[in-house]
Amino acid sequence: MRFFSRIGFTASAQAMERVRWGRRHLAATGRSIDISALSTDHILRRRPSSRLLVLNRARSLLLFRFVHTSGALKGKDYWATPGGGLEPGETFADAAVRELKEETGIFVADVGAPISRREFILRLPDGEEVMADERFFVVTVEDHQAVLRDHWTAQEVEVIKDHRWWNVLELKSTSDIVWPDDLPEMLISAGWWSRS
Repeated sequence: MRFFSRIGFTASAQAMERVRWGRRHLAATGRSIDISALSTDHILRRRPSSRLLVLNRARSLLLFRFVHTSGALKGKDYWATPGGGLEPGETFADAAVRELKEETGIFVADVGAPISRREFILRLPDGEEVMADERFFVVTVEDHQAVLRDHWTAQEVEVIKDHRWWNVLELKSTSDIVWPDDLPEMLISAGWWSRS
């Protein structure tokens, strides 16, 4: 509380968010800013989401190819994991189970604990910029697991053009854009992939 008094804030939720935004800015850019000058326009909506690292028995990773042909992301073409935002009242684990079923047709009762987390500024297809808070969960499936599109939204049908199972060497050597770009290291650090 004394910290907030010293910089002229009351300990409101808005003030706390300004401090969090200032810390994220400093971590991301290495430059500090005067957070007392920030308006609420600079405060990004938080978007918690669960991402799925779906591995088959051969330890190949399932990724979707997203191709945006319209909107704020027009021209973007990249590979990314299945997953999406939490619905009201959901935990990250609940969202991971739901998103896995919706985006792949694969059902599991439990996804365990996340192996990684990242926060970053994300531009959504409608142009809104949000503070993404992503948790990554590993799910193992059988080889040759079919990926079903039965529960895809209209937007997913429009932008998801392909899926592919990638091994560690393919992912490390591809010239395609893959998000997040440290996926191999994430799986190596968690013990799912080896460095060789």
